[in-house]
Amino acid sequence: MTNTFFSFGWRDLFEIALVAFIFYRGLLLISGTRALQMLAGILVLSVAYATAWLLKLTMLTWLLGLAFTYGVFAAVVVFQPELRAALANLGRRRMGWLTRREEGTEAASALADTAFRLARRSFGAIIAVERDVSLSGLVASGTPMDAAVQPELLTAMFAPASPLHDGAAVVRDDRLIGAGCILPLSSASLDKQLGTRHRAAIGLSEESDAVVIVVSEEREVVSVAWNGTLRRMMSERELRTFLLARGRRSGEA
Repeated sequence: MTNTFFSFGWRDLFEIALVAFIFYRGLLLISGTRALQMLAGILVLSVAYATAWLLKLTMLTWLLGLAFTYGVFAAVVVFQPELRAALANLGRRRMGWLTRREEGTEAASALADTAFRLARRSFGAIIAVERDVSLSGLVASGTPMDAAVQPELLTAMFAPASPLHDGAAVVRDDRLIGAGCILPLSSASLDKQLGTRHRAAIGLSEESDAVVIVVSEEREVVSVAWNGTLRRMMSERELRTFLLARGRRSGEA
């Protein structure tokens, strides 16, 4: 009789790769949200449950079993906004690389125009461009939106009289999905000339792969935070090129 238990074929390899990809995309969806913290808590409880079971701690095993049984329902209620945003994000993925490229070019041009228009008017601003790591958690801290990326709209949003000018705008693909959002501040030692906006822009770039455009209202300077570093943009063309090169999702490069 042939033992097929340890046989390994191309279907097994495909299944392993598919499961790994699903887990990877799932982690990207919850990265930067409260759900990631919950996942860490579940891992801790799982280790505690395994330890209690091995040590035959009956009472602790029973209590942890109840926590797992009813915790699923509680998680669905508590994390309903994150789940809704994740499902909506999956549903709006576009098909066709040509369409994405054309939309990305238009969005990059609009963002470059907006940034230098704001700088000329001495309006401070932060605009976060989402890539692979979801920024849905940031949108929940501000005002959710669904609008085209237009210089006129963004300029009005960051005008000093606007109630949304203190927060950050969040862009996903070619759509403005959030305004007035709160960003994490960087704890790194930065130049004293850099204010809270720049610290927030660098902080987000440290915690995600987002490209963050920041406009200084005092110096009328446009910069981009990327991978924990800050780079000054000298022209609209330079910013547009930067966004096209690094603003696309990794799977579309």
